[in-house]
Amino acid sequence: MSKKIVVITGSPRKNGNSFAMTDAFIKAAEAKGHTVTRFDAAMKNVGGCRACETCFKTGKACSFDDDFNIVAPAVLEADAVVFTMPVYWYSIPAQIKGVIDRLFSFVVGGKDISGKECALIACCEEDDMSVMDGVRIPIERSAALMKWHMVGELLIPGVLNVGDIEKTDGCKQAAALAEKF
Repeated sequence: MSKKIVVITGSPRKNGNSFAMTDAFIKAAEAKGHTVTRFDAAMKNVGGCRACETCFKTGKACSFDDDFNIVAPAVLEADAVVFTMPVYWYSIPAQIKGVIDRLFSFVVGGKDISGKECALIACCEEDDMSVMDGVRIPIERSAALMKWHMVGELLIPGVLNVGDIEKTDGCKQAAALAEKF
């Protein structure tokens, strides 16, 4: 069955390691017949949540009109959401954090977004897998809160410089992740 998949990236490096895995995932998902909409958060103007709780009062997800109001309708209509990012300072990069925080608008706005599938693709410089916890745990907890089903997590350690991902099977695993949708 063909699905609508939204991919939200968190890297500002267009030729970086997480983008290479993202591209491999998207190519495989589209080859399976899925429709993929990609949002590169670092190239969008998305601020943090201001906790005003006026979500959807103006007809848009957020009363503060920035690019989140382009992302939100796609997420609302999606069957699945995939977050891709590098680990920055043991956490979620700021470039994607604003998008993730503003998913709160669906809760405040009374939008039922339960039942979606979700996945995470992440990479980091260090070899210690616990470095991924600062990304993995918040995404897992957020998915649980929104009643989304985590279908997979791809966590690739030991990549820093552009092209390091080619020394791993990260892109192959990203393509295989598309099979879970």
